[in-house]
Amino acid sequence: MKTFYSPDHLRHAPREEFTAGHATPAVEVPERAERVRARIIERKLGPVLPPRAFDDAPLLRVHNGAFIRFLDRAHADWTTRYGTRAGDAAVPSVWPARGLRTMRDGDIESRLGSYTFDTATPILKGTWQAARSAANVVLSAAEAVKSGEASAFALTRPPGHHASADLYGGYCYLNNVAIAAQWLADQGARPAILDVDYHHGNGTQAIFYDSSEVLFVSIHADPAYAYPHFLGFADERGAGAGEGANLNLPLARKTAWDGYADALHTAITRVRDFGPDVVLISLGLDTYERDPICRLKLTTGDYKRMGTMLKTLGKPTLFVFEGGYNLEALAENTTNVLEAFEDR
Repeated sequence: MKTFYSPDHLRHAPREEFTAGHATPAVEVPERAERVRARIIERKLGPVLPPRAFDDAPLLRVHNGAFIRFLDRAHADWTTRYGTRAGDAAVPSVWPARGLRTMRDGDIESRLGSYTFDTATPILKGTWQAARSAANVVLSAAEAVKSGEASAFALTRPPGHHASADLYGGYCYLNNVAIAAQWLADQGARPAILDVDYHHGNGTQAIFYDSSEVLFVSIHADPAYAYPHFLGFADERGAGAGEGANLNLPLARKTAWDGYADALHTAITRVRDFGPDVVLISLGLDTYERDPICRLKLTTGDYKRMGTMLKTLGKPTLFVFEGGYNLEALAENTTNVLEAFEDR
């Protein structure tokens, strides 16, 4: 299996995030991808390749152009406004909640609040370059699958599935899996996305919610208790032309493999019924029992079972790296999925 990777992700290195009203140490850190890359090399899963450069056209098929320009300029505009007084991280302090106006052409404070939905996703000096390179990574992996590879792994960082057409959050800036799925659809493919991250892929759902050309299925912690809280419920099934092309399978706290496997079987059945010719897996490993910010109970061995089940789809498959924050187990859990999928 070919892995695509860019060291540009190292430019995005948050030291802290702001949650529950106070600063906490960041968990979405460069070491995540570096440990996974090292384990892939150690286990000889396959070559680790640099991406090729794509222009902005595939990004603009998914994201609003003004949003792309905002991400490109946000940190420079923050620094121009505040210098170093506010620190290296551009983080909003106010949002246009009900009754307030969205101001996406205002000053940097109003644009930050209008384009994001949390305080845990800082924009640093190198964030845009990291996010833009991640898009090249996922598009290069998609191109490999479209060209005949049975599978590929996009080691994307920052992750992407919480970012919608014009909102960032949840550690995500550009929606990598959505960019790849839309690119594949534009090449004449019929893509299905299966998101196995602990958190619902609210951005991916929003992007394709009224589309019939891309199926979105998500297995995740019930948003009644888990981030992103406001999307990911079972009654969200798509709208308009996309009615029925969206399936959410929310799970209770402390769900272990037996319950997870039942949901995964349902998800695989729905994907198979859709009749895709390519499957994209939003591969989040934060379902692990010792993940520091999550509450499901999968074990390291369960990720081999997951990879084996995913292989039964029998379709060209693109794995896209998302969450997973236990640094001691993340690399092993990731390669367990990929190796089991490859029958190794």
